[in-house]
Amino acid sequence: MAVVALTAAGCSKDDMVDPVTGAVDLGSGDIGILNYAYALEQLEAAFYEAVIKTPFAGMTETEKIFLTDIRDHELAHRDFFKAALGDKAIPALEVNFSAINFNDKASVLGTAKAFEDLGVSAYNGAGKLIKSPDYLTLAGKIVSVEARHAALIRDLIENGSFANMEVVDANGLDVARTPKEVLAIAKAYIKTEITANNLPS
Repeated sequence: MAVVALTAAGCSKDDMVDPVTGAVDLGSGDIGILNYAYALEQLEAAFYEAVIKTPFAGMTETEKIFLTDIRDHELAHRDFFKAALGDKAIPALEVNFSAINFNDKASVLGTAKAFEDLGVSAYNGAGKLIKSPDYLTLAGKIVSVEARHAALIRDLIENGSFANMEVVDANGLDVARTPKEVLAIAKAYIKTEITANNLPS
């Protein structure tokens, strides 16, 4: 993936963290949107790392290969955003996976489905907020990979459900969510408090 240089003005990491509450602010403009994507990629990368480190009972070799590939993609996305954002990147987030039973296939795949569907809807909803054509192109390349993940996970759960009416409407369009909607869902899995008050809308 080509390196995208970030030239917009931004805050330092120290400015991003509230010294009293410890809340992390995503920032504003395109930098804020990229930090928003970076936060979600951190969550997904941490999840799939845990899945591969502690495989669920009865995981087949094929399932392990698929989930390892997804892990590697999410790690690449996370590391790309961190490197591209440089000193404008938010700090590493602390996750909360206490509600997930990593030994249970249904729990793991159900969470994977939720994360992948959420990620696709997040990129879909954020696209219109991005001003830079380069960043929009980047987001388009990543959301297409996330959609491939979502389709695969759905078919691992139930064959043929890869594009059902839960995610694709009667017009053949995928779900889109605003950052506010996405972060409200994601916060159940993120210990670090995130504020997004300065994101474009």
